[in-house]
Amino acid sequence: MIDFTELPKRNKSYAGANGSKISIVYNGEQYMLKFPPHPMKNHDMSYSNSCISEYLGCKIFEKAGVPVQETILGTYKTKKGVEKIVVACKDFTSVGIELQDFASLKNQIIDSERNGYGTELADILSVFDEQTAMEPEKIRERFWDMFIVDAFIGNWDRHNGNWGFLYHVQSDELTLAPVFDCGSCLYPQADERMIMKILADKQEINHRIFNIPLSAIQNNGKKINYYEFISALDNEECNRALLRILSRIDMKEIFNVIEKTPFISDLQKEFYRTMLMARKERILDYSIKRMSKQVSKYEMER
Repeated sequence: MIDFTELPKRNKSYAGANGSKISIVYNGEQYMLKFPPHPMKNHDMSYSNSCISEYLGCKIFEKAGVPVQETILGTYKTKKGVEKIVVACKDFTSVGIELQDFASLKNQIIDSERNGYGTELADILSVFDEQTAMEPEKIRERFWDMFIVDAFIGNWDRHNGNWGFLYHVQSDELTLAPVFDCGSCLYPQADERMIMKILADKQEINHRIFNIPLSAIQNNGKKINYYEFISALDNEECNRALLRILSRIDMKEIFNVIEKTPFISDLQKEFYRTMLMARKERILDYSIKRMSKQVSKYEMER
């Protein structure tokens, strides 16, 4: 476990609404150090578990074969002497390589009246084909891969401002940035009292699979319900991403990551294992079974 308190600091600043952030140098490389924000909903908690969620969410993206920001958990002691659990996120920008979010690309479609931060699915998908900075297929595949993993880890805040591209200044090229900002996954405002209540009641578990969290992406003006959207099998690109991602998910490896995660109790570990397995079985596995049945029915009808 690393104490980041005395490490060299840089003057680089970071945007974003969730928690304080500072720039540090660790092992000769620059990292963004994220602090846990005060929970907005659970006022019984002093700080949310968003740093744990950030760390685990990124590790799960890595296990799912999606390029992702490197994260390290550690501690930091404030000037008031309060020690906090923090997450260090490796800075993947450098001199001549800048981060540009998807909202910025969306705003480049000058004939559109759609706001860059608008999250209507049809608008987002249309930008993939209208933009000329990258091959549409690469952006499309990354978007749907993120969508499936976010469904698996229960991320409710994947909007147009927290995924995107690296702009290479000299070559004037865009490449896909690693996935970042996963602090809103895995129920970061669930304290141990709430966790015990959820684990003791199947209805509470089901509620957090079938009803919440919703995606930040909207379809016809309503936030997408992950279970309903994926299991409907109406979007072929989403279906292909489901097949890609599910083939890479190894629950033993993910459980091993959870087991080795510092700072969390045995109860929290049980909660993460239970919810991830349930989300996999009841959203992803269920949707694959429905897909297989549809294929079999089609083949029989032929």
